[in-house]
Amino acid sequence: MEDFTPLFQDATLSITISHHGNPHTFQLPSTSTITDLSTAIHTSLQIPPLTQKFMITPKTGLLKPPFPNPSLPLSTILAKKIVLLAPTPTDLSSLTQPASPNLGPSTLKPTAPNRHRDWRKAQDEATYTFHTLLPLPYLPQPSRSLRYLERLRDDAGIKASMRKHKFSVGVLTEMNPAEHTTHDGKTLGLNRNRGEVIELRLRTDAYDGYRDYKVIRKTLCHELAHNVWGDHDRNFWDLTNEIEKEVERNDWRRGGHSLSEEEFYNPEDTGMDGEHMDGGGWTGGEFVLGGSTETRSAGSLETQVPGLSRREAMARAAEERIKRQREVGKGGGGGGGGEEAASSRERQ
Repeated sequence: MEDFTPLFQDATLSITISHHGNPHTFQLPSTSTITDLSTAIHTSLQIPPLTQKFMITPKTGLLKPPFPNPSLPLSTILAKKIVLLAPTPTDLSSLTQPASPNLGPSTLKPTAPNRHRDWRKAQDEATYTFHTLLPLPYLPQPSRSLRYLERLRDDAGIKASMRKHKFSVGVLTEMNPAEHTTHDGKTLGLNRNRGEVIELRLRTDAYDGYRDYKVIRKTLCHELAHNVWGDHDRNFWDLTNEIEKEVERNDWRRGGHSLSEEEFYNPEDTGMDGEHMDGGGWTGGEFVLGGSTETRSAGSLETQVPGLSRREAMARAAEERIKRQREVGKGGGGGGGGEEAASSRERQ
């Protein structure tokens, strides 16, 4: 770990960032701001602010100069993970190197523009896409996670829907299962600031594999709907259903059955009962495994399935919770009860 000792006098604050998998620690005054950190990085790592992007998790999201709040105190993000997304000075210098000298007359003929290519479509796909793919480097085999994210980005159905709705997402990244599992359920996806960052639960809980592609793609459809609607009202669910149908209709591979894509086929991972894919709880833009199959809630009722009154939906949710508790109890209450309860929630 590189430690950039006091660039300023009376340093009383230590903050660590990760850049290309390498940690860098900076000693700064306790009153320092995010702008001061950007300046210190420019001085010590020779990375200009123009190319700096900070991925701060959890909660804060993606920040880059000029910052929305240039006076953001570093003391408020000390406990968070900070990843610097920026090219190295070597990468930047390679882009400015002159081309190799011409060794002789070229025998190649200039090519005419391809009249059969849809240039408008190509331009839209470059605009309405996931601009940065970010696997978690501290989890096993981040290269496999990157391939998963690339497949989602390049999915024909996802691309068609993003073009239609003009969705542009800053960062598509994976979620650490351990950080998003509670006794209430398991979070499948997050959308921060309406498309600034989308996180998906790609991995199994034991980190020994990956969740089924269809389950994750359907979660992504849900998170994309949060680019437009924050609350889980009728507008939101209508848009989610619309996106799901568009993705299915425009995916000529029909969910990816080709042999080259078996890497992310997990027949045991159904996410939830196929008839109640949206039956789990949603809270603040989060898709949580578990909850009633008749309501969309997170501990308390937030959105009811059409056709049920609020009182009926709450009663039905209470009945379902009692039923699940009884089923878990019949599974043999010894030391494995907690694990059985978690897997039962996931199957609901």
